Amino acid sequence: MRIIPKYAFLTAGLLVAVTLAPSGPQAAALPTEQIELAHHRFTVEIADTDAARERGLMFRTHMAADHGMLFLFPSAAPRMFWMKNTLIPLDILFFDSQRRLINVSADTPPCKRDPCPVYASAAPAQYVLELHAGTAQKLGIRPGNRLRLRR
Repeated sequence: MRIIPKYAFLTAGLLVAVTLAPSGPQAAALPTEQIELAHHRFTVEIADTDAARERGLMFRTHMAADHGMLFLFPSAAPRMFWMKNTLIPLDILFFDSQRRLINVSADTPPCKRDPCPVYASAAPAQYVLELHAGTAQKLGIRPGNRLRLRR
């Protein structure tokens, strides 16, 4: 079985690649929630387990308009993502523990060959939101904007 890295996280000063085997059954459906950012509502899948965060939006060829994925981590820490096996261009938005936007990796392209670039939070992040590429610019989303969710 071939193991393919999906996301990389910076932990205690070390870059750690989290791996997931691409073969096997499709991932179970994740819970969804409505969130609000910059006065716009999105329906997001909630990735709040290691397995869900590892899988992310890998291998998907389509995502509905105004949809995305919200990665919830137990605490704030430097976060690093890459686009290995992610087929949809994305905006990756990093939020602190108060749900304030730290920075955006805008128009992040799928990784077509190794090594894949890494996209990092500019400060410790607890929440990471992936939306269709271009969404942040279209809606005027800027650092300091607050993410609103029900949790």
